[in-house]
Amino acid sequence: MSQRTIVITGASDGIGAAAARTLASRGEHVVLVGRSPEKTAALGAELGAPFHVADYADLAQVRRLARELTDAYPRIDVLANNAGGIMAGRTMTVDGFEKTFQVNHLAGFLLTHLLLPTLVESRATVVQTSSRAASAFSRFDIDDLQNSRSYSPQRAYGNGKLENVLFTRELHRRYAQHGLSTAAFHPGVVGTNFGSESTLLMRAVYHTPLVKRLFTRTPDQGAAPLLWLLDSTPGKDWQSGEYYERYAVARTAPAAYDDELARRLWDESERLVGAAV
Repeated sequence: MSQRTIVITGASDGIGAAAARTLASRGEHVVLVGRSPEKTAALGAELGAPFHVADYADLAQVRRLARELTDAYPRIDVLANNAGGIMAGRTMTVDGFEKTFQVNHLAGFLLTHLLLPTLVESRATVVQTSSRAASAFSRFDIDDLQNSRSYSPQRAYGNGKLENVLFTRELHRRYAQHGLSTAAFHPGVVGTNFGSESTLLMRAVYHTPLVKRLFTRTPDQGAAPLLWLLDSTPGKDWQSGEYYERYAVARTAPAAYDDELARRLWDESERLVGAAV
């Protein structure tokens, strides 16, 4: 297999960094995208890999990132939309969107949308890091994407992870015929810096050493399903447009299979990001 250009967002820590290390060790051309300038630069130096910095809570930075990637990489074989997080209280970004919605869905949607000409030309694979939280916590309302009613960190996060699956399915519907392959997956409960901005319970699960050791997976374990999707062949080893757990198609929230809902989410996301698309 020839060297691929693989863009990984959320790559400065956790499963993104773990996947980047493995892929770089195999000789792949890994492109790192992270929020932290220090962490992202450090990993770039460690791997000898190019890196870009963007905070998904600011869509101007996502637009700049898309321009940088388009200019620097005429071919992108894989886009791993791995950036995301769970927040504490309901806060709004500089763009006027609820932060959980923007960081987990809208920013990744915008980046993918702006990269579509390159991705289609490359016949790329686009992978979304979703979560079982989509079925456990989501109470999705297409008319309340800003999570303004009955907000809780878990519900907002579950909605964001459901949006990842809806986006995956709609991306497949619109672009599979053009050679694009896409999937969403659950990495497991991974012991990373995830949850540090959220509730006391989430911080206890992810940052108490004993609890973390007993109930979470390592970043390498969490990265394994992502690597499987990237190393195997869509249409043969996995089916484009599906959601995966433990290397197999899995069921998630019923709303994920509503084709009209997926279309409406895409159209509304386009409207929200506006002329930037």
